[in-house]
Amino acid sequence: MSEVYATIIFLFVLFALLGGSVWVGLALMGVAWVGMELFTTRPAGDAMITTIWTGASSWTLTALPLFVWMGEILYRTRLSEDMFRGLAPWMRFLPGGLLHSNIAGCTIFAAVSGSSAATLSTVGKMSIPELRKRGYPEHMIIGTLAGAATLGLMIPPSLTLIVYGVSINESITRLFMAGVIPGLILAGLFMSYIVVWHFLARDQRPEPEPAMPLGRMLAESRFLIPVLGLVGVVIGSMYLGYATATEAAAVGVLGALGLAAMQGSLSWSTFTASLMGATRTSAMIALILMGAFFLSLSMGFTGLPRALAEWIDSMQMSPLMLIVVLTIFYVFLGMFLDGISSVVLTMAIVEPMIRQAGIDVIWFGIFIVVVVEMAQVTPPIGFNLFVLQGMTRHEISYIARTALPMVALMLLMVVILVIWPEIATWLPDRMRQAP
Repeated sequence: MSEVYATIIFLFVLFALLGGSVWVGLALMGVAWVGMELFTTRPAGDAMITTIWTGASSWTLTALPLFVWMGEILYRTRLSEDMFRGLAPWMRFLPGGLLHSNIAGCTIFAAVSGSSAATLSTVGKMSIPELRKRGYPEHMIIGTLAGAATLGLMIPPSLTLIVYGVSINESITRLFMAGVIPGLILAGLFMSYIVVWHFLARDQRPEPEPAMPLGRMLAESRFLIPVLGLVGVVIGSMYLGYATATEAAAVGVLGALGLAAMQGSLSWSTFTASLMGATRTSAMIALILMGAFFLSLSMGFTGLPRALAEWIDSMQMSPLMLIVVLTIFYVFLGMFLDGISSVVLTMAIVEPMIRQAGIDVIWFGIFIVVVVEMAQVTPPIGFNLFVLQGMTRHEISYIARTALPMVALMLLMVVILVIWPEIATWLPDRMRQAP
């Protein structure tokens, strides 16, 4: 019964703090402090200082601010605009036309950003005016962009995967590799949706794009080469074992700075703006992680995670049923918390459950990213909805409705992962380890 009382107290304090608009990281620390004071004899202050320092000084965590900075550099220089310019000529001939540039642009930028919000802002500010000018339906422009921007959470470098890996002490590089194939498949599902719309909604099609000579298409493609080269170096160095995630992130930052300098768009103002943007984002995530480390220690003292894992085991719940329950749980949780907060808040309890059920932690990392992606486009706290509202001035309810087909495709992706788990585990099982 003590575990039941501990659970009630933890949840009451947590929701009281979150309901009082306390920052998530500080709310987690507050819950952990109460747990230490009530259920242990160890001094809470000493435990908090030791745990936070140990977790925050992790070398693995160094990759996070570096990847954030790399995305900020690309976002604030002309490299992102050039990427879209080189991509658009090859999308115009596909069924659905330039709507595919939303998906392809988000897929490529996700591979150098790691942030859903940065991906959405960068691609959206270029694609929305162009697609509107060409007469594409507003609901397709908004819906495809809202869904495709979530690829920033899966395709490496993914900030959510870094946080998940640090939370369960798993290889970030292996998690990155696990996200490549599922991310591309999900992008393919989004593009398939555009193709289906193209053939079913003939009355909504805009005028066909004018023909473009092959020579001009090839000439425009030169703008795509720098970003694709940067993606290849960052991901390839990890897959071939030449670099860890942290080393690849450092190479990515230097590459982004070098490309921006050669392009002539790297000024002192853009350099400092990108650095401060990366600092703010990294500090926010670090505070949440610090709170999560302290909460994990506090909950470990109460025995709650172990008791919950034993309870799940006593129910004889199959791994498939556990996945179904966790899918519903994370979709519900994502209506009120952002993805990173959802991950760090629940890992102390969920990790023992999945290990007890024999679920591969690498596979589960990709699963949790997919369900957290849904949280980005589901009201009332879907972060991508707020970003799109600021960009388009539409109501949140309208944006959420346009994104519903993309949420359905994410649920389909969960089913695909369950049926073919090798999609997530094949690449990391075959990669070389960095020395």
